[in-house]
Amino acid sequence: PVQSQMQFPSGYGSHPPNYSAPSGHYSQVPNKAAASHLDNQYRASYYPTYYSAPAQNVMTPSVGTNVLNTQESQHLYNKTPPHAVGSAEGPLQGAISSSSYLHTSAQQSYSAFGDHYSTSVSSSIASQGFPLNSDRYAMPVVSSAMYPNVPYPPAAAGSVYGQAFTSQGLPAVGQFKETSTFSSQSASVPHSLQQHVPVGYNTTLATVSSAQSVQDNICRNLTGSVAKVNNQINKGGSDSSQPVHSVSQSLPFTKPGAGTSTSSAVISSVRTPAPSLSSQPQPSPSVAQSPELALQEGMQYGGYVNNQASSAPAPLSSSSDDEEEDEEDEEAAIDSSSTTSSASPVLNNYDALEGGGYPETRSVTNSPVPAPSAPQTSKASKPFGYGYPTLQPGYQNAAAPTPVQPSNPGHHPGFQHYPQQYPGVNQLSSSLGGLSLQHSQQPESLRPVNLTQDRNILPVSSVPAPVPNLNSDLRKLNCSPDSFRCTLTNIPQTQALLNKAKLPLGLLLHPFRDLTQLPVITSSTIVRCRSCRTYINPFVSFIDQRRWKCNLCYRVNDVPEEFMYNPLTRSYGEPHKRPEVQNSTVEFIASSDYMLRPPQPAVYLFVLDVSHNAVEAGYLTIVCQSLLENLDKLPGDSRTRIGFITFDSTVQFYNLQEGLSQPQMLIVSDIDDIFLPTPDSLLVNLHESKELIKDLLIALPNMFTNTRETHSALGPALQAAFKLMSPTGGRISVFQTQLPSLGAGLLHSREDPNQRSSTKVVQHLGPATDFYKKLALDCSGQQTAVDLFLLSSQYSDLASLACMSKYSAGCIYYYPSFHRSHNPAQAEKLQKDLKRYLTRKIGFEAVMRIRCTKGLSIHTFHGNFFVRSTDLLSLANVNPDAGFAVQMSIEESLTDTSLVCFQTALLYTSSKGERRIRVHTLCLPVVSSLADVYAGADVQAIVCLLANMAVDRSVSSSLADARDALVNAVVDSLAAYMSTASNLQQSMLIAPNSLKLFPLYILALLKQKAFRTGMSTRLDDRVYAMCQMKSQPLVHLMKMIHPNLYRIDKLVNESTIHVNDRVVPQPPLQKLSAEKLTREGAFLMDCGSIFYIWIGKNCDNNFIKDVLGYPNYASVPQKMTQLPEVDALSSERTRSFVSWLRDSRPLSPVLQVIKDENPAKTDFFQHLIEDRTEAAFSYYEFLLNIQQQICK
Repeated sequence: PVQSQMQFPSGYGSHPPNYSAPSGHYSQVPNKAAASHLDNQYRASYYPTYYSAPAQNVMTPSVGTNVLNTQESQHLYNKTPPHAVGSAEGPLQGAISSSSYLHTSAQQSYSAFGDHYSTSVSSSIASQGFPLNSDRYAMPVVSSAMYPNVPYPPAAAGSVYGQAFTSQGLPAVGQFKETSTFSSQSASVPHSLQQHVPVGYNTTLATVSSAQSVQDNICRNLTGSVAKVNNQINKGGSDSSQPVHSVSQSLPFTKPGAGTSTSSAVISSVRTPAPSLSSQPQPSPSVAQSPELALQEGMQYGGYVNNQASSAPAPLSSSSDDEEEDEEDEEAAIDSSSTTSSASPVLNNYDALEGGGYPETRSVTNSPVPAPSAPQTSKASKPFGYGYPTLQPGYQNAAAPTPVQPSNPGHHPGFQHYPQQYPGVNQLSSSLGGLSLQHSQQPESLRPVNLTQDRNILPVSSVPAPVPNLNSDLRKLNCSPDSFRCTLTNIPQTQALLNKAKLPLGLLLHPFRDLTQLPVITSSTIVRCRSCRTYINPFVSFIDQRRWKCNLCYRVNDVPEEFMYNPLTRSYGEPHKRPEVQNSTVEFIASSDYMLRPPQPAVYLFVLDVSHNAVEAGYLTIVCQSLLENLDKLPGDSRTRIGFITFDSTVQFYNLQEGLSQPQMLIVSDIDDIFLPTPDSLLVNLHESKELIKDLLIALPNMFTNTRETHSALGPALQAAFKLMSPTGGRISVFQTQLPSLGAGLLHSREDPNQRSSTKVVQHLGPATDFYKKLALDCSGQQTAVDLFLLSSQYSDLASLACMSKYSAGCIYYYPSFHRSHNPAQAEKLQKDLKRYLTRKIGFEAVMRIRCTKGLSIHTFHGNFFVRSTDLLSLANVNPDAGFAVQMSIEESLTDTSLVCFQTALLYTSSKGERRIRVHTLCLPVVSSLADVYAGADVQAIVCLLANMAVDRSVSSSLADARDALVNAVVDSLAAYMSTASNLQQSMLIAPNSLKLFPLYILALLKQKAFRTGMSTRLDDRVYAMCQMKSQPLVHLMKMIHPNLYRIDKLVNESTIHVNDRVVPQPPLQKLSAEKLTREGAFLMDCGSIFYIWIGKNCDNNFIKDVLGYPNYASVPQKMTQLPEVDALSSERTRSFVSWLRDSRPLSPVLQVIKDENPAKTDFFQHLIEDRTEAAFSYYEFLLNIQQQICK
């Protein structure tokens, strides 16, 4: 008989990691306050009764297929949960609301999909609302044998799992006393501003003012214009006795007192009213508060005062501290071990602390600003980076004076600077003296290039990332462009200058990439700024031996005693030589302060399609074989767990409990009321049940050989997988071969094959149902990611299915026309991809926050994640192959600083159960001239960011709008550049050398599967290409956009490099044009995920014999995917070159040899983007078209 109690793994009790709050509004309060319990959380008995099945409904044959009918039981999405939300039986962390209990309707979620894109500025995902913070939930101390001494700190008040979000309007931060009690007042949001959205299924949506175009009110950027919203909110008092201060103002999108702000990535012109490429946030007046309430800001934590801005609303700047204590954020550590030590009193007024002038705040605050304790000179302020006098030999032993922030954030005339090992930011004024390019010799990046005359613009080798114009010492310390890259390596001083340049400002991130060298910091003290929580990094300033100044918010912090000791040099008193200050990419081993529970084990669940279509495709053999080969290589420790679910028209579970002689199949046929038949034996310890797991993997490919089931109940199988994974979190790997046709989430074919070549409207790029998005957000709340492998031979509506990975931080693999025997190239690709997928590094229950220098702000994210707050991304899983993009704007003028910095912090649990924080810091110079902005343009980063923005635009508006906006991006930027140059003829199309590849890359983007028109393109192929644009790191995305072409029949004569005792030839890049192909040659095209080797009809027989292993051209087979090992120099060089290219990417590309009469020749020639096609310009025609538009 089946047990009716679910057994949870050791150390977890019955507390799944989701912190759900009932719907309703609660006071928005700074998250460091202690909170009272909510009395309406679900009981601890909720999960065992809700997820268990009646015992009499289950049959347990030994690997048989006895179908059973289930009784009526609770359905996950269609019925109300079996409990009263208002029950007062004590809180439980881990309950999750069923979607039927949400304020939504199925037709609403995506009917306004385009509206979400056009109005959201906080995320590229459909809007999901700002959280109304609920009370902090008390968490019981739970220990396991593995972690007997790990306490459970209470969940942060900012925990937003399952909270009721509003989709418009940013609630004010309520005030609170130092007694840390919550206000009984709630932040009320006008009904007219509320959208009915699912509880807990919402991404942050920031309130913004209407954006005004810079030129003639015409806006043509990719995220669209934003409606002006005036919110009226009630700010909660410090307690119920405090008066409620009603403020009726437009809620600020920026920091209080910010200067005027316009477009962040303006790509607009006055020529055509085409849609615009980016939103233009503008600040609104700040919400002021009384001095009495302001004095209550900042509460004691860890013995020290935390500083809060005295203005209430949470700013969108990444230095915001209002969400700093989110549930599993890196900000969870709040004791003295993670903060700099200071026993001195700290001013609570944000203006006094950080300077920069906040007139709205100061005008209301009547109480005088406390006098500074350190003497301040009347000397005029100088920009950040001013070189101060150094200390005399011999360090002062006296206590450092109390750190007080002067009015200028970049100048501390009362402090002397501690000498550093390198001429760092303290000497920047001298090192950056020649930065203004217009007054010095013109750099190569500004050399004018006549695009219509100079046809040879492609470099001989791959395009390098531009090097920021910093001094050599800072340049060496800067973050690698492979991890952190900005579209502009010279940051404009003002938003007006950015608008004038017509280039987007944004970041391209690859935060978890595989690194050969990574400094790992094991110190118990993680030194961070007490104001903005920035991690100490190479670009901070050491004022003296005991104090350092933050390079993001300019606050002066104390150096903790432990940080004075350098473990590498075993010396004391040289904090500037610590590894944290010598490396811009570091990883910290986090203490228990950064945990809300013991680190979760690695848990892997495989959900496999076993319908007739799947059996015919033959993928099961490859998947099971790969798992058998890599079972011991799965990342994890002794706690690693694994499970399997298969599905056709029913859902089959597998009991793999240790002690059984063979696996047991448990079949649930009632897919409308799915349940777990034996919850405690479906996920088993990998090491304890390894033999049973192997037996199942051997038997599985043959178990369904004779099946006649043609239906697919994917939705119910995913519901069951969610229930099974909820207690711990982990990774669900879904293998699907057709359109889901039964149960929840069923889909219907939406593709019209006759419209594949349409040059007009391309429909159905968005999902048909919100089922998969809701499920993904449920999974994200339970720290579970869903990865999708789609192996389809026909339309499978990837636009709908992709949501399960997009919103749960998963990844998508697509194998069109997959068949194990009929399409060996795809079968080989699946096998290689699985090897990488199963063995690569993985991070669980992760969050990522991006911070930037005061004055800059983030307004849109791109990638696969859930946006938890304005600058915090929730990643249930993080993998080394995932990339992210961020759009930014300049909210305040950067005139007071010579440098800006960006920092990303990724907090995750490793597969070995360690909590780690990976930190990347990027430093870039600030410039004040338009020429300098163009000189620092990173054309590849710009194109990748525009590609992300264009995908959003395609879904929210139309593919035609996205294409127009991409063309306008080139037209506008080149027109702006040419308007600044003199003596230009109308017949010339001139670009700076830094942007000479911009038109070529945009043309390549327009001919890519995601955006091309007039050429037969399957809808799933197009959607997959768009998914790749949103989730690929820059280095891999660029190969997809603009492939590399090499001639390989003469590699013996090419120059070489030596890599690991291997001689690798380096042939030059060729233009992507048929004019470069010769019938006497052989060419290799690197498209990222596939290599094409094209053999000319008159190719030398010696090459064909030595490299391909065939005597002549005629004998080369049509489907050749391997290069044989032949004992010849040309064979060795060719294989060495192909291997070198393969080693540079995570997923091994498939190799395909193509002859002239090969059908695959069409795919090869479609990538020759400089040539004309029936539906698209050649490169030269595209240049003439751009020139014509500029001259209008």
